[in-house]
Amino acid sequence: MLMNSSAEGSSATTVAALAVGEPRRTAAALRVKRSLDVTVAISALILLSVLLLMIAAAILIMEGRPIMIRHRRIGKDGVDFDCLKFRTMVNDADAVLVRHLASDAGAMLEWQASRKLKNDPRVTPIGRVLRETSIDELPQLINILRGDMSLVGPRPIVIAEVPKYGSAIAEYKAVRPGLTGLWQCSGRNDVGYDRRVLLDSHYVRTWSISRDLAIIAKTIPAVLRARGVY
Repeated sequence: MLMNSSAEGSSATTVAALAVGEPRRTAAALRVKRSLDVTVAISALILLSVLLLMIAAAILIMEGRPIMIRHRRIGKDGVDFDCLKFRTMVNDADAVLVRHLASDAGAMLEWQASRKLKNDPRVTPIGRVLRETSIDELPQLINILRGDMSLVGPRPIVIAEVPKYGSAIAEYKAVRPGLTGLWQCSGRNDVGYDRRVLLDSHYVRTWSISRDLAIIAKTIPAVLRARGVY
């Protein structure tokens, strides 16, 4: 994990404080978790079908194709998968990002620290609304049905983020990444990356079905407040 010496000492203390329990990943508990994932994902896709179709139509009319994007992320056991999202960026997003970072040193530092930009020139007008409400991530319900993801878990990362996890990457790979998790209900992008890694490790070390249900309950008001979203 990339951090200075003072941050490393602080993080070590935090890890010790967080590691208060052992994971309860028995076969029976994992079956319950998977059953919960499938049941909620199917129910949500049915209940939200009209909304999803309206969003798809809006993107098609206002921005054109593609409506959804596939982004390679690292999943359980280190296996890559295509993470689905509604398209929220312009089609030439990579080129736009390169030009923006080359011309703005502050943006470059922000990107290197978190791989996020508060004022991202790649995001479309409708994309900004979808991101603020986290609706852009609803297609990941399909990833949950496929078994790529879970309702709750670490946020799926790209390969470039692996060095930031250091030895904690083993814990990340031990579970399916989640549609929501401790990071999402703790402020999302308001939370530093080192803290995000600690939250992911804490989740894996102390996992239980009741904790998953508590995180899901906390996610709803966090999304409504749109705290830390950009």
